[in-house]
Amino acid sequence: MSSVLFNKENGVGYITLNRPDKYNSYNREMALALQGFLDNCEVDDEVRCIYITGAGKGFCSGQDLSEAINPTPEEFERMVQEHYNATILRIRKIEKPVIAAVNGVAAGAGANIALACDIVLAAESASFIQAFSKIGLIPDSGGTYFLPRLVGMQRAAALMMTAEKVTASDAVAMGMAYKFFPDDTFENESKKMAQMLAQMPTKGIGLTKRLLNESFSNSLQQQLDMEKQVQVQAGSTSDFGEGVLAFLEKRKPVFKGK
Repeated sequence: MSSVLFNKENGVGYITLNRPDKYNSYNREMALALQGFLDNCEVDDEVRCIYITGAGKGFCSGQDLSEAINPTPEEFERMVQEHYNATILRIRKIEKPVIAAVNGVAAGAGANIALACDIVLAAESASFIQAFSKIGLIPDSGGTYFLPRLVGMQRAAALMMTAEKVTASDAVAMGMAYKFFPDDTFENESKKMAQMLAQMPTKGIGLTKRLLNESFSNSLQQQLDMEKQVQVQAGSTSDFGEGVLAFLEKRKPVFKGK
């Protein structure tokens, strides 16, 4: 059985981490398969939104520790670089919306993979845990980058040092997640958002994502200059023309993602 499943429907690329008996713990096979599907989604014009979730009761419980027994420093470095850093950079680089549909526990690297996505949606029973301190490690997978920007430095430090479990409702309240839904409606509601995003102007959304990425390091002047340049690009898309025409004609626009 494949450790990652993929299907494409109505403009959405659905990626499912598929080791439900291990709460979708992350191993090399899963990492490389996930990266491969992300690469495919990036270049597939039919995919206009990417939806990542987990099979069974968990989203991703982090590293499969059976692959990390007494690793050498070289093996540890390779694991972090090839399995995690490469995944996070792909998620952020793809100029299409990426949804993390957190259906259950998201722990360790699993939590931080979710936080690297553009929009985090959670089932009411889901939870987020920065579990690294429990085994003497530091938060990787971009955790030390994204979490303090989402929730603030002090709260991020506390969550990382104590490994306290965060419920879905608390995750929304503190800015880690966008929305949570009751478990019985979560799949339908989260997929509804993915399908809605897949019908929006994909190029404009992708350019917005590029600007958000750059905002982490730009000065205000640099960001304003980049907004000017990128707005010109957005204004040259066919979707911009369709959006303006639909507004003037008082009808719903039909965007093509071009």
